[in-house]
Amino acid sequence: MKKTLAVVNPASSNGRTAQRWPDLRPLLEEVVGPVDEVFTTAPGEAEALTARGLADGYEAIASVGGDGTHSEVVNGFFHQSRDDAPCFIPISSGTGGDFRKTFGVDKGPEAAIAHLGQGVPRRIDAGEYTFIDKEGLLARRYFLNILSLGLGGMVDEKVNTTSKALGGKASFFLGSLRALMAYRNVRIRLTLDNGEILERRTVTTALANGRFFGGGMMIAPDADPADGLLDVVIIGDLSKTEMARLSGKIYKGAHLAHPAVEVHRARRVRVESEDEALLDVDGEPLGRCPIDVKVLPGALKVWV
Repeated sequence: MKKTLAVVNPASSNGRTAQRWPDLRPLLEEVVGPVDEVFTTAPGEAEALTARGLADGYEAIASVGGDGTHSEVVNGFFHQSRDDAPCFIPISSGTGGDFRKTFGVDKGPEAAIAHLGQGVPRRIDAGEYTFIDKEGLLARRYFLNILSLGLGGMVDEKVNTTSKALGGKASFFLGSLRALMAYRNVRIRLTLDNGEILERRTVTTALANGRFFGGGMMIAPDADPADGLLDVVIIGDLSKTEMARLSGKIYKGAHLAHPAVEVHRARRVRVESEDEALLDVDGEPLGRCPIDVKVLPGALKVWV
């Protein structure tokens, strides 16, 4: 690799990434060659730093942070097209670390860098979606892992407004319990690309490129991020008690046999709701319905 730019979120992993980076950089350079670095100072900045780096000719962008940082970096890839295919290198150092799990990468940025030495860049899909943002405006963005609506959006709000010192799994588990106590199931209307319309009252609905969300829940155990399809996983109108019982199975990916769970596959999905169905996109709460989602097959070259 030549000309790699590391976009580093020093606040990720409850601030531990800032302490780790001086030791991580030489490890990364052993695998990819010389690395330049830039640091984020505010939410959303990783996207702009990535877009600037690609415009300056960097051939690879290493995203050093959590899933939210990775998602921002990926959005920076879509600011402008290039004749060549720059490479996205996720170095997971955050609270949830869900994207890495689909590829069998162990916890911690050191493990992510070690995994690079065993792999090669490959093409995977990305998701493009339009939605209503927090200012009430129509917006367009891209996602890397999973877009969900319903309970997941409220969980994100709980997790992102409290300390993450306990680590990813514990933070998301406690956030899920807090959200579940306050949550009310939402009514949604999904239109799949084959014209099928699904009207449901749901706890949550996940449009999955990857397999994991919520700090380790294997919501879409059969999802393949390179098959050109989204796994649409719907968890139906369960009570709080029923959902709490099911959650243990979701961590293991053993929930698909439950009668309230259904899975569909589609290239395009439209979701509408008259209720406040909050969005969870790669671990971040971003807005609400209506949303239109489509797969961009092979849109990213990722080294993981």
